[in-house]
Amino acid sequence: QFNCRNFSVSSVALRNDHLDRLETQRGNMEKRGFDTFLELLSSEGVEYLFGNPGTTELAIMEAVGKQQSIEYILGLQEAVVVAMADGYSRASGKLSVANVHVAPGLGNAMGSIFNAKFYGSPVLITAGQQEQGHGLMEPMLYDPLVPIAQPLVKWAIECTQLADLPRIIRRAVKVALTPPTGPVFLSLPGDVLDDTLSSDIGSPTRIDTRVRPSEVVLEELANKILSATNPVIVAGHELSTRNAIEEAMAFSEAIGAGVFQQTVAYSAQYRSEHRAFRGALPRNQKVCHDLLAPHDLIIFLGADVLRMSVYSAIDPLPSSARVIQIGERDWELGKNYPAELAIRADIKETLLSLNKLLAQKMSSTQKAVAAERLAEVEKTNWVTKREKLIVETEKLGDVTPILSAKLAMDIAAAIPTDAVVVEEALSSSFKLLDYVPLRDHQSYYGLASGGIGFATAGAIGISLALPNRPIVALIGDGSSMYSIQALWTAAHLKRPITYIIANNRGYKILKQRLRSFRKAENYVGMEINNPAIDFVRMGESMGLTSTRVQDPKDLKDAIERGIKSNAPNLIEVEISADLDT
Repeated sequence: QFNCRNFSVSSVALRNDHLDRLETQRGNMEKRGFDTFLELLSSEGVEYLFGNPGTTELAIMEAVGKQQSIEYILGLQEAVVVAMADGYSRASGKLSVANVHVAPGLGNAMGSIFNAKFYGSPVLITAGQQEQGHGLMEPMLYDPLVPIAQPLVKWAIECTQLADLPRIIRRAVKVALTPPTGPVFLSLPGDVLDDTLSSDIGSPTRIDTRVRPSEVVLEELANKILSATNPVIVAGHELSTRNAIEEAMAFSEAIGAGVFQQTVAYSAQYRSEHRAFRGALPRNQKVCHDLLAPHDLIIFLGADVLRMSVYSAIDPLPSSARVIQIGERDWELGKNYPAELAIRADIKETLLSLNKLLAQKMSSTQKAVAAERLAEVEKTNWVTKREKLIVETEKLGDVTPILSAKLAMDIAAAIPTDAVVVEEALSSSFKLLDYVPLRDHQSYYGLASGGIGFATAGAIGISLALPNRPIVALIGDGSSMYSIQALWTAAHLKRPITYIIANNRGYKILKQRLRSFRKAENYVGMEINNPAIDFVRMGESMGLTSTRVQDPKDLKDAIERGIKSNAPNLIEVEISADLDT
C-alpha cells in the first residue's frame, strides 16, 4: 500500500513537472500582440516607424524598446508623422508605417493622409485605440477610428482579435503596394496588443502588375500614333513612380513629339534638358487650351488629365483633339474626357514594347518627318526658354526685397546635380521649374493635393530614403507654419536638409487671387506681420544653424554654404510682397 501510494504521488509529481515544461514551452512560443505587430512589420521590410506616442501606443513603444530592426522616428505632431512617412514612400517606392494617437491624433493627421492619397504613397497608418470593452464606456479621446480614416484610404479596418492581426497586416501591405498604390489604415485596440499569440505569422505577398497591352492593342496604338500629323505628349506622375522617363524620352524622339509635363507637377515626370521638353502645362484653362490646340493627337503617359485649380468656362482640352491615355490608374482613364484609346497597363512595360514596335513599323519617310517635328520643338524647348528667362531675370538687378524669380534662379545655380528639390512655396515657387532642371525621377517632389503642410516634414522622409543626396526644401512662410515642428526631427536626425523659407509676410497667392478673381484689395486674414515671425530664431531653437538673407547678392552663397554643410540648416529669405512680382 505504501509503495502504491508512493508510486501514485510520484506519478502526479512527474505529470505536474511535464505540464510545467509544456506550459513553459508554450509560453516561449507565444508572443504578445505588440511584439507580433513589430515582427510583422519587420518581415514586410519596414525599417522605420514614424510616430508620435500617446497612452494607447504604450504597448507599441514597449515593443520598440525591445528590438533593433526598426528605428523609431519621432515627430512632434501627427500631421508631421504622416508627412514624413509620405515623403519616405515617395522617394523610395517602399511601404512606410506611421503610428498616430487615437481619435484626435488621427484627426491631426488627416491633411497629410489627404496628400498621401493624391500622390499614391503606400503608407500604413496605424492608431492605438482603447480596449474594446472600455471603448463602449466612451472614455477620454475615444471615437470609432475606421469611419474617420475611411474616405482617404484604400482600405480601413480595426483588428478585433489578435489571431487576425497577421492576416490584416499582410492584406493591408498588399493593398497599399498594389498599383494604384495608396495609404491604408489599421486601428489597434489595447486588448489586442496585450493578448498573446502562438500561431504562424505568415509571409508577405506582392502582386506583380507590370503588364503591357496585347499585341493587337499595341498594333492599334502604334497605328493611331503614326496617323497623327502633329502629336504631343503629356508626361505624368507614373513616369516618375515607375522610373520610366528614359522610355518616355525614347518614345518622344521616335514619333517626333514635343512633351509637356502634366498641369500639377508634383514629381519629376520628364528630364527638363531633353530636347523634346516644352515645360509644364499651366493650370490656366485658356493658356493650356491654346498650347494644345495645334495638336491633332494628345498622348497622356501615366498622367493626371488636365487637373486644374479654379473654375473657368474655357475647357483646357481642345474639342478637335484626339486623346490616347496609357496608365495604371483606371479611375484617371476617361475620367473627364473621352479617350479614343484608353489602356490600363504599366507605363514602363508598355513604352518598352511600343518603342520596339514603332522602330519596326516606321518607314524612312515617317522617321524623317518625326525628326523635322523634333527640330522645330527644339527651337522653343525648355532649355531655350530658360536661357532667355535667365537673361531677363538678370536685367531686373538686385531688387530688395528679393524677387521670387531671383530666388528660383539662384537655387538652380547653387544646387549640385544630385540635389533633390522639395517644394511648397506656392507664389514664391511659381517659376521654380522654369529655372531648376529635373534630371531624374527622384529629383523633385512638390505639392500633390493642393493641401499645404507636406514639405517641411516630407523632406525628412525623402532624406531617409535617399541618404546620400542633399535635400533642398523651398517652403513659403505660410506653408512652413503648418508643420514647423518637423524642424526638430530634422535636427535630431542630423539630416542634410537645407530649408529655404521664402518669407513675404503673408499669404501672397490669396492676395493675388482676391485681386484677380474678385477685384477686391482688402486683404483681411492674409497678413503675417504683426508680429512678424522670426524664422531664424525659430530654426535655432529647434537645433538648426539658421541665417537670414536680405541682400540679393548674398543669396547664392548662402544656399551653397547650406548645402555644403551636409547638416540640417535653415535660410530665411526676405521675399518681395509686391503682388505683381
